[in-house]
Amino acid sequence: MSDSREPRTSRPAAGRRYRAPKCAVGEVAYLEVVTVNETGAFLDWGHPKDLLLPYGEQRFRPSVGKRVLVRIYEDQQGRPVASQKLDRFVADEARGLSAGDEVTLVIAEQTDLGFKAVVEHRCWGLLYRDDVTRPLRRGQRLTGYVKRLRDDGRLDLSLLPPGEARLDVVGEAVLKALRESGGYLPLGDKSDAAEIKARLGVSKSAFKQAIGRLYKRRLITMSPTGIRLAPGGD
Repeated sequence: MSDSREPRTSRPAAGRRYRAPKCAVGEVAYLEVVTVNETGAFLDWGHPKDLLLPYGEQRFRPSVGKRVLVRIYEDQQGRPVASQKLDRFVADEARGLSAGDEVTLVIAEQTDLGFKAVVEHRCWGLLYRDDVTRPLRRGQRLTGYVKRLRDDGRLDLSLLPPGEARLDVVGEAVLKALRESGGYLPLGDKSDAAEIKARLGVSKSAFKQAIGRLYKRRLITMSPTGIRLAPGGD
């Protein structure tokens, strides 16, 4: 007797190309719904057989063409299936991570404080709004850093590396913006923090430290009204 939990075909659907798999068992991923039937929804995860999201593992009824954020696991028969019930698999408390660690993030949702993210596919972390340096979207996978391990075991996150490496990243962003704007930016020590954040996606403090380092390296010149690429600085 055939297993009703299996997709109706093991062949790739027409019009879809299969290269490297998009994700694997044990990971959190944002996947497109390609079929819905009496068994559940089936998701495109880059394999010839679509991934089953059973009705019992759904938080809402997804429709074809929509994307859902799921955790992939193996059922009791060892078959890969998906679940939208992330809290069953993603812990509030982080274990084995410390401040400064580089980690893989999957953006889950926006909150009043910032963005909630899954860290290393196994625990929750928070990117505070002030630490978000670029636009983020649900399901986006990116590299981040542990900013702080709180007393309750939860993680505060950053998109910038800690210490000197952080200033190097900000400095490169400043140089890139200078080159793209013809060698001059009307930003300096007296600029409003919101203006700096809007233009470069970094805090005023990080910006001031970064341009100080660039000035010492003679890559930029500074004036009361802005900064300019130094001759040969490009």
